[in-house]
Amino acid sequence: MNTAFEKVVVIEPRFKLTPFCELKLSTECAYLVKGLIPRTGLTVLWGPPKSVKSFWMFDVAMHVALGWEYRGRRVQQGPVVYCAFEGADGFKARAEAFRLRKLAEDHAAIEFHLVAARANLVADHGELEAAIRAQLGAKPVLVVLDTLNRSLAGSESDDKDMAAYVKAADALRETFGCAVVIVHHCGIDGTRPRGHSSLTGSADAQLAVKRDSAGNILVTVEWMKDGAEGDVIGSRLEVIEVGADADGEPITSCVVAAVEAPPSRDRARAARLPKAAQTAMRALSEALEEGIAAPSSRKIPNGVKVVSVAAWREQAYRRGISTSDDLDSKRKAFQRASEHLIGVGRVGIWDNFAWLA
Repeated sequence: MNTAFEKVVVIEPRFKLTPFCELKLSTECAYLVKGLIPRTGLTVLWGPPKSVKSFWMFDVAMHVALGWEYRGRRVQQGPVVYCAFEGADGFKARAEAFRLRKLAEDHAAIEFHLVAARANLVADHGELEAAIRAQLGAKPVLVVLDTLNRSLAGSESDDKDMAAYVKAADALRETFGCAVVIVHHCGIDGTRPRGHSSLTGSADAQLAVKRDSAGNILVTVEWMKDGAEGDVIGSRLEVIEVGADADGEPITSCVVAAVEAPPSRDRARAARLPKAAQTAMRALSEALEEGIAAPSSRKIPNGVKVVSVAAWREQAYRRGISTSDDLDSKRKAFQRASEHLIGVGRVGIWDNFAWLA
């Protein structure tokens, strides 16, 4: 029976038309790691064997989980899920090396989570999504799939198999609204990612990894949707001892450290430090004239002079790192400048000591 109180159900159209006047600019950050990884979307990180793609990606993922700038590039912090479909056994030593070299002994909990299991992403992505939801208790900002080959049941060269893989990876992106990085190998000639081009055609960013003649790791931004291309990130591996095995033999692993890379296409921007960072560099050089020999520590290079961060900060204030007389403005200017210098590998800091890297 009809009444005046019948509930009217309004069904929203699946395809909604948005008028031009309602198209407003979004000020939300579009990046996870500025200039390297978009905040949402698929990023392909590819390179030949032994180019240490996984070491480099682990280092970036840790910076995201910690909220640290990466080589002077801003980062959106959040939980990270790293799916190690191959080489998972080495991650414990890798994590210990990072912990020993880069973290304070009393560091807070880090939202980095490893999935150490083989998987067929096409068939298993639903179960992976459910596991992340149940165990993480929050949406990740980054999911790493390392590598494509070890998580694809079909053929990389088959258009249907690769399309299904991309669809599964995209489902993770849509479910969590996150960045998904696919670590992949190169083709026989080493000039492009291996397999069908539907992978690269679906990517929002593409990063190429290679080793130079000195063994340095060079990561080039080959393609970036709505972003600059051609930037090169230079790194090297440092071998450190992380423990001893049952026979008393040393266990070693590596951490990633910054090195100077070849100039990018934007040479002026790559070569020139921001003005405040230049001021901070000069201030540190001046403060180090009264510096002391570094205390014994595996975190500080042998033979360098160090100065307290407080002394460096005061010298930067005297040099005019901020045009404002407001102490908070000066403090923020110094913090931004020092973080930039640390990120690009020009300055090192440990236990309240600073030095020229």
